[in-house]
Amino acid sequence: MTTTLVIGLDGQETGDRALAFAKDLASTIKDCELLVAYVIEWSPYSFQTAEENALRHGRKEAEISTAHERIVDPAVKALTEAGLNARGVVRHGDVADTLNQICEENGGQQIIVCRASAGGFAKRIFGSSTANLVMSATVPVTVIA
Repeated sequence: MTTTLVIGLDGQETGDRALAFAKDLASTIKDCELLVAYVIEWSPYSFQTAEENALRHGRKEAEISTAHERIVDPAVKALTEAGLNARGVVRHGDVADTLNQICEENGGQQIIVCRASAGGFAKRIFGSSTANLVMSATVPVTVIA
């Protein structure tokens, strides 16, 4: 049975630590698939005209393409060049909910993310995506410092 690990990247250098941990873990598991995931924070709650919605859809598609090109595809390439089974996915949505959904849809057994170091007022009020993921995920979550 193949073990699927979902690696949540944030587009920062912290993602490299999550990738390195997942790479080492996959090497010990042997029959393992790494699913590199990037979630673009996106709220569906916006009241707009039909024209604005069409533009918004175009922006979403452009953001997905850019995220694949700059973040996900290079990570997948590095993992596959190291001899690992890897693929990538980019989605829009709430980071914690979407990473968990990606994991469930792909039969993932674990989510690996890196703790973000940035703080700020919004984080103190609403909590971080990592904290929300740890509290709500349906599979184990490994947080890399």
